[in-house]
Amino acid sequence: MPERALYLAAYDVTDPGRLQAALHVLKGYATGGQKSVFECFLTPRERLALLAEIRGVLDVAEDRFLLLPLPNVWGIQVLGIAARPSDPSFYYVG
Repeated sequence: MPERALYLAAYDVTDPGRLQAALHVLKGYATGGQKSVFECFLTPRERLALLAEIRGVLDVAEDRFLLLPLPNVWGIQVLGIAARPSDPSFYYVG
């Protein structure tokens, strides 16, 4: 099984229709998040699939998307009620 890496995905979408479509795409890959920022544990293949899907939704002249690798999960510090990101043992696709 390919190893997953943690990414932080964030977007800024100007059109309400594209915003909902982008949210739908990201929720399919995310393990957690808030509003327009999501934590995603992705294999290399899933990373490419996410980028292809989001590219099909966004207008690159008006919208922004950022996929930032977070190299050391255990070095991440959280504050408040935040929970440390973790790669679940299974994913529900429904």
